[in-house]
Amino acid sequence: MSTDSRRYVSQLSHNETISQVFLASDKQLRPNRNGNLYLQVDLSDRSGSVNARMWNANDNDYKAFDNGDYVHVEGATQLFQGNMQLIANRIRKARPDEVDEADFVTLQSEDVDKMQTRLTEILGGIRSAPLARLAKGFLSDDEFMGKFCRAPAGMKNHHAYQGGLLDHVLSLMELVLLVGPRYPKLDTEKLLMGAFLHDAAKVDELAYERDISYTDAGQLLGHMTLGVTMLEDMVRKIVSQDGQPFPNRLLLELKHLIISHHGCYEYGSSKLPMTLEAIALHQLDNLDAKLASFTQLMTDCPNTDSNWTQYFSQIGRKLFKPEANS
Repeated sequence: MSTDSRRYVSQLSHNETISQVFLASDKQLRPNRNGNLYLQVDLSDRSGSVNARMWNANDNDYKAFDNGDYVHVEGATQLFQGNMQLIANRIRKARPDEVDEADFVTLQSEDVDKMQTRLTEILGGIRSAPLARLAKGFLSDDEFMGKFCRAPAGMKNHHAYQGGLLDHVLSLMELVLLVGPRYPKLDTEKLLMGAFLHDAAKVDELAYERDISYTDAGQLLGHMTLGVTMLEDMVRKIVSQDGQPFPNRLLLELKHLIISHHGCYEYGSSKLPMTLEAIALHQLDNLDAKLASFTQLMTDCPNTDSNWTQYFSQIGRKLFKPEANS
């Protein structure tokens, strides 16, 4: 079981001896430059993840555990090119008595319950009749909402934890409520529904029982294509239930919100945002995702005694965190 002596990933520093349990994902058996095999695996807990390597590994080491397993790791940390990594001497599947699930849950159940209540409150305040019908259709679908409250919002970049999708979507909807009234030509309720739906199909794009990975549908289609289908299915369902037609133009604009929210072709949008609501959704979604991602980079940075993080090649900069020495 977990003890107070546990070192969470975000707490690790250079040259620490490690002997504790992590969640394993993305394991690979790879050759080095000399052709010798080593095991590479991502190790995570509720605070973040660290890459681990075990030199001179073999097929038995690779098969000793599966992605999504809790593993007990013995080794030591080291800084390499500004990033923390763990050099493992031994990795084995953890015994049940060694695992404390609380060490791996970013959001507690009461946090998720509060967020779901607030999400329901916001959607319940929509006055537009067709949008209110659509919101009610999703909220009353227990299977969908169960997955929506468990799913992450991404693999690694932002809100990459169980409940992350709900966390991200609710944050985005709160932004819409703040920004919408400032721009009278924006249809705030349409934008709210776009915020709710834009990533909703991540419930099926990703697998997230323990480690996070793509489903076959996620790899082949992606959450925007899946999201359009999900929306069409729900519209057919509510129309068959109450016999009232759903406005075709509104359905078209909601689909556009889903397929354009990444903002540009190179990030996966099949269309650029072409309505005021689509432009606003992209900008607000990008704001929430970027702030969450950059905050996590600062939290994970091993330079705890400096006002600056290391250089992150994926964003092309260092980040300033003056609270480090305040």
